Amino acid sequence: MTWRMLALALAAFLVTSESFASPPLRVGSKRFAESHILAEIAVQSARASGQAGALHVEGLGATAIAFKALEDGEIDLYPDYTGTIADTIFHEGGAPSIEALTTALDARGLGMIGALGFENTYALAVRANLFEAKRIKTISDLARSPELAVGVSHEFLGRADGWPGLVSQYGLAPREVRAMDHGLAYAALLDGQVDVVDAYSTDAEIAKYDLRLLDDDRHFFPSYAACFLYRRDARARFPEAFAAIEALRGQIDVAAMRAMNGEAELAGRSFADVAHDFLRRSHPEWGHALAPPLPRMTFLTRLARSIARYGPRHVALVAIALSFATLVGVALGIVAARSRALGAIILGVAGVVQTIPSLALLCLCIPLFGIGATPALIALFVYGLLPITRNTFTALNDIPTQLRESARVLGLTPFETLRLIELPLASRTILAGIKTSAVLTVGTATIAAFIGAGGFGEPISIGLTLNDTPTILAGAIPAALLALVVQALFVAVDRIVVPKGLRVATARQAAH
Repeated sequence: MTWRMLALALAAFLVTSESFASPPLRVGSKRFAESHILAEIAVQSARASGQAGALHVEGLGATAIAFKALEDGEIDLYPDYTGTIADTIFHEGGAPSIEALTTALDARGLGMIGALGFENTYALAVRANLFEAKRIKTISDLARSPELAVGVSHEFLGRADGWPGLVSQYGLAPREVRAMDHGLAYAALLDGQVDVVDAYSTDAEIAKYDLRLLDDDRHFFPSYAACFLYRRDARARFPEAFAAIEALRGQIDVAAMRAMNGEAELAGRSFADVAHDFLRRSHPEWGHALAPPLPRMTFLTRLARSIARYGPRHVALVAIALSFATLVGVALGIVAARSRALGAIILGVAGVVQTIPSLALLCLCIPLFGIGATPALIALFVYGLLPITRNTFTALNDIPTQLRESARVLGLTPFETLRLIELPLASRTILAGIKTSAVLTVGTATIAAFIGAGGFGEPISIGLTLNDTPTILAGAIPAALLALVVQALFVAVDRIVVPKGLRVATARQAAH
């Protein structure tokens, strides 16, 4: 039965994976609204040029993940900013020119399309009343107010051109600093949970919430001109698409970008629709080639589309990871039950792995396996081992010694004893471990979207970016329903796998 499960899982993955087809142009985006919008503009420009299969690989987390995906060929293009490239990727200070960055990228087989026409610099934002009441108008003023609570994005907290650099440049006194998703920072600021947040100068929330940006009076932040990074081999494969994307140079000013961010973040429009309207205005000659925007969807329609779009990949990730975890986990459990020394080592290592946060485990796989389905499958497989291994070990250890001795008297070999007596008797406990692993994997697989593996984590990630509850629910509800379906499936599997006599005996024990 395990082999049948594995075969079905592999078949599902082949059906839902694009890896065996000729890859289309893949445009990545990081996990904030502007990056999504710029990626959609590139995708729709490519489609208008005739590259109908161009794909948007959404929400690749921080810069390091997106850049590695580009270097590894997982994506062909993604939007970024000159200051980010210089500080985060090349670890160079100052304000390098486009020419200098282009030369450095060329050595890695990469190129740059820039500048798009606007800068999106980092800034620190405060509420207007705080700006006036405490007379905090510059970052130097902030250094004299250590009582103020700061909330910044996870990436900003760790970047050299982010919080650590600001602390060094301005001598900011130690204070409470909370890391949070950029999409949630403004809500925390308005609620008074924090007093200062990091902002992007093109954020629409700055005007909507009447916020004030602190003057960078020591000129710490470098230039952040918007551009596209791309693989040179991709440019050779898709010349028409890149010609269309090149036409975007100088076409997007600060006002246009801020307005587009507002349409997505404040008006709730989809990234694709916002990009479509911009291209229709800036390139009317493409009008016939641009796909019309989708009509506004009710929540039920959005839910149905989410299940249809993300469900197959989510199910495939869970099925494949669980199948391999079952094969390896049961085998490890058998080995652990046969040797006390090996058992301590196996269960100890599996237990330590289980304590690693799931997102951290996914990120640890990126340097070895890149982004996408492969690192996600490996992380999910490793994460699902402990419940199966532990339950197999426990179930086999609980079998009475007299039964094993009876098997030897009957002349059964150790393998026959295991197959005909021990595993059937242990099947209910082993199956319970597999069920626990399956439910855990369903939930953990949502995090795989942060490294481009797809699944129901994608709408959750987008919803967090936009602070949009319905979009979050469009991913969370199907994931929860899938967990319930898994529970129900294991009830049926229990009737097939567990011997009838064992089920009856268990039921009688429960009744008494």
